[in-house]
Amino acid sequence: MTLIQKYLFRQISLPVVAACGSLAGIGILSQSLDQLEVIVERGQSVWVMVKLTLLALPQLLAVILPIGLFVGALIALTRMQREQELTAAFAGGMTRWQVISPLARLTFLVLILNLIMTLFAQPWGQREARNQAFAIRTDLAALLVEEGQFVQGPDGLTVYVQQIEQNGLLKNLFVYLEDGKSTQNWSAAEARFGRDAANEPVLTMIDGSWQKYSSRGVLETLSFDRYDFPLGQFANVTEQVRYKPADLYLRQLLNPSPRVLETAGSRNELLAEAHARISAPLYALVAMALALAAIMGGAFSRTGYSLRIAKAAGVFLLVRVTGYGLVAASAWNPWMNILQYLAPLIAVALAMRLLFSALKPRRARHWPIVGRLQIPARIA
Repeated sequence: MTLIQKYLFRQISLPVVAACGSLAGIGILSQSLDQLEVIVERGQSVWVMVKLTLLALPQLLAVILPIGLFVGALIALTRMQREQELTAAFAGGMTRWQVISPLARLTFLVLILNLIMTLFAQPWGQREARNQAFAIRTDLAALLVEEGQFVQGPDGLTVYVQQIEQNGLLKNLFVYLEDGKSTQNWSAAEARFGRDAANEPVLTMIDGSWQKYSSRGVLETLSFDRYDFPLGQFANVTEQVRYKPADLYLRQLLNPSPRVLETAGSRNELLAEAHARISAPLYALVAMALALAAIMGGAFSRTGYSLRIAKAAGVFLLVRVTGYGLVAASAWNPWMNILQYLAPLIAVALAMRLLFSALKPRRARHWPIVGRLQIPARIA
């Protein structure tokens, strides 16, 4: 690239990065607010909430990258056109292709990044988030413990905890177990969930006591400094993780196994998801093409380009929503998958035609007889 092209690339890339960062920040904030339920209702730590929020970031970036490119390009191009930097570039002998070249390079960088997100980072993040959510849902500590409440578990187990600290320490614990033959009570000043040597869940109680009535009706008591209460019999989880099409990698979508077809969806749904992953980065081309057409696709305007920008934004929104609709329609008719590629490519072609049609002067239309009538007047 020439020095001017490097300048244009830098002036465009900075607003694009800022726009993508701002949209990503808003998305992360929204995701973190949704994940507050994990702390409030499931008793999980803040780190679990942060992990779930970060795992949702690849899918979020796959959506906002074209939008951030569109917004950032519009901001940069509007400023350079208003300050006549583009006019100076053209006056210096640069062709329209030479001016567009740095923008095209940035667009392809965004396209490649978006492709990496949709094909690799997004399914990995979705699978990890699904596994984490399944672990939380089947977590015995979350199922048996609720601060200030008597929680009834399986097989006659009842647990009460007065206070739960952020590090997972349980204060003033009471456990009641009725197995049909006898009843037992445990109370402890502190307790914590953990795993034993066989990787079975245990409840470690510290500084507590145990009570049980014998067969003769005599109350038996025992004080202990530490006691590991086994929870393996209460943690029989037969449910398995069920992945959705968004959690699968491309090879699983294109060549699904019988188990994937049984749990994730039909073959047409998986095929539609696969083509959506591949075609989604094309909307980065749509974003840049429409931004260029809005600013450089017509004559210079001293009053601004608000109307052009509004039209370009409306077209971009319409094309993107149409793309989502085509994904849903392709799940019913696999022949419509080709439209997932044609829709953004047609939008790019129309925007580029509008951009370069401004270079061609319009020919005035005259009737032949009018031309002949004008000749004597010019001679005269």
